[in-house]
Amino acid sequence: MSEKRIVVLTGAGISAESGIRTFRDGDGLWEEHRIEDVATPQAWQADPMFVWRFYQSRRRQMKEVEPNPAHHALADLADRHANFTLITQNVDDLHERAGNMSTIHMHGSLKTLRCEVSGQREERMEEHDLRDEFLTCTCCAVAQRLRPDIVWFGEMPMHIEDIYEAVEGCDTFLVVGSSGHVYPAANLVNVANAAGAKTVLVNLEAPSNADAFTEIHLGKAGEILPGILEQLS
Repeated sequence: MSEKRIVVLTGAGISAESGIRTFRDGDGLWEEHRIEDVATPQAWQADPMFVWRFYQSRRRQMKEVEPNPAHHALADLADRHANFTLITQNVDDLHERAGNMSTIHMHGSLKTLRCEVSGQREERMEEHDLRDEFLTCTCCAVAQRLRPDIVWFGEMPMHIEDIYEAVEGCDTFLVVGSSGHVYPAANLVNVANAAGAKTVLVNLEAPSNADAFTEIHLGKAGEILPGILEQLS
């Protein structure tokens, strides 16, 4: 097993190839909704039922899609490297279903819901958990409303200290399917460059931070990533 220290960051592009839409599409919408209406704390405060039903729909949709060859290729890469870290901006569970069980979700997860009072997370993916009505927690003496366990715009990404530590210590930093627009994720390539790592980009088209990478591969990740990863072994 290789001792090379590899860190991978994945973005919406890899999940889009499995049929999950991204708000960075040309129309700027996320599942037909403005970001301001479904992905901010202000939206939750203004119309929590609207936001709740949006995420319940996404949670139901997640059960209808499958990992693609890019997800499976990264799981295989993890099996070949003792020092491997997978960070994702995505909130779906496709990496886990492909076999990467230690994925770091910096923007949260659709599989879990969070108590608004205690902050405790609960995995709630049974059929009765996917209805449009609000759900309540099991952690408080008086059950409290649950919110989507998602990092909305204006909130702090999760596991940020662990993420920076991994990137600062890696030999290779690979980004797959990220737009390069959302910070701090978009700045991680600069952290890797400062640490002397090889920085590799795999994306359908050149993102806004493409010039920060030492190696660029453009195309569908499911088609080109497996071959690229063979060179990292």
